[in-house]
Amino acid sequence: MIPSNLVPGARGALWIVFLMFCASPVLGQSGQSTGSVPGPPRDRSSGSVVDTLTVTINEAIRTALDVSPEVATEQAGIEFAKARHNLAKSSRFLTNFEATSAHSATPGIENPNNTPTDRLYLDPDVRNDWEDLNLFSRLEVEALQPIWTWGELGGNIRAARAGVDVERAVRERKELEVASRTAELYWSLLLTEELFRLTGEAGGIVAQAKDEIDRLLQEGAEDVDMADLYQVQITEQEFHQRVVEAREARQTARAALRRQLFLTDGQTVAVAEVQLLPIAAPLEPLEVYQRRALDSRPELAQARAGLRATNALVDVARSDFFPKIFIGLTARYGYAAGRHRQRNPFVGDPFLSQSVETGLGLRLKLNAAQTRSRVQQARARHDEVRFQHDAAHQLILFEVEKAWRDVIIARQAVTSREEALKISRQWLLDEQINFDLDLGDTENLVKAVRDNLTLRAQRHEAVFNYNMSVLRLYQKTGTLLQRLESGTLLVEE
Repeated sequence: MIPSNLVPGARGALWIVFLMFCASPVLGQSGQSTGSVPGPPRDRSSGSVVDTLTVTINEAIRTALDVSPEVATEQAGIEFAKARHNLAKSSRFLTNFEATSAHSATPGIENPNNTPTDRLYLDPDVRNDWEDLNLFSRLEVEALQPIWTWGELGGNIRAARAGVDVERAVRERKELEVASRTAELYWSLLLTEELFRLTGEAGGIVAQAKDEIDRLLQEGAEDVDMADLYQVQITEQEFHQRVVEAREARQTARAALRRQLFLTDGQTVAVAEVQLLPIAAPLEPLEVYQRRALDSRPELAQARAGLRATNALVDVARSDFFPKIFIGLTARYGYAAGRHRQRNPFVGDPFLSQSVETGLGLRLKLNAAQTRSRVQQARARHDEVRFQHDAAHQLILFEVEKAWRDVIIARQAVTSREEALKISRQWLLDEQINFDLDLGDTENLVKAVRDNLTLRAQRHEAVFNYNMSVLRLYQKTGTLLQRLESGTLLVEE
């Protein structure tokens, strides 16, 4: 606030108001809405107090990761890959092991000559009796155990194991994305709280200017007329509009964070910090961050796992050039009431059977052209993943370098804004002292007020941009989640 004795006339107060509004767009830029912290929010429809969840940035990120359906989707992919790996491992033993049963009605035996049951096959008069139906059941069990597959089984297991690693890297990429988005929403909301405080001060200036003009009009000041009052009143209405815009924008920012945390409709969210401060991030040499990125980025981990998987699939495709050795077993048992087993090895009753067949076998795919094409496809897929890995390697090095340099730029911006703000405060103090001594100039005071408000807003924005640049550096090096788990994600300077 500017004491009334520092304002020599209504026009000085009026110009302060108008020039303050020249700076006020800084307070409401897109994506950086303004807001206040007036107490527990209320539901506008019912007027009841809404339950507020106050979180730190670490708590916000952890909550978002726990409830995010995006992360859960990738976790489901991991479970699917694990099941596929288990299937590949289980295929090493009894690759094919199944039982089949059949049930039907069968005819009895018509034996007109009363031939002994063990010699029925010698009597040409023995017939099936279709008027005497009985139950028939058959069970057949088949088992196949590979012995040597020329790398087919082992290759499938290695590929499935690498597939699990691929899905884990995909989930980590999604976690990094969700964590970064949540942090940005958190800091955006904190930025709105800071900027709204400046909006409140601007409102005080508007009210002061209006009161000053009213006072001067009542005292009959010569340099004041009703036009001054009308202009201030118009400015006051413009300020009311900006307050509404700021309040609703703050609610939008709060809603964005609330939706990210999947809170219920009866809950809202608030940030635990009361000030937006720069985080402590001692900047190490670029090479250090690039090495960390090459070790930690999930994209490279995904590509390396993909190389292992596709290399194993090349071995699987190549194995079809060679015969697969296996041992097989087939057991059959059939029974029907009213039938009699014949003991001759060359005569059998299809409704009464029991047998076991086992032995070694070879299986070879004879279409070499098709096998050669499958091998070429597998090699081409492996080369594709290798090229993707090389491209990702170079892209990651560039992304880390850009993020590293962005931190340097953002840090210098914070330093410059803070130094400029110190100068602005000293300037404003000097102008106030000059007005106390009746030595001041209205235009200089107006500029000092305007620049001070503008620089304070720009300083908050610079801190926000700096914090986000540090966060992106952590994200680009793949260490964001590691810092979150170790508690070193955020340390205020």
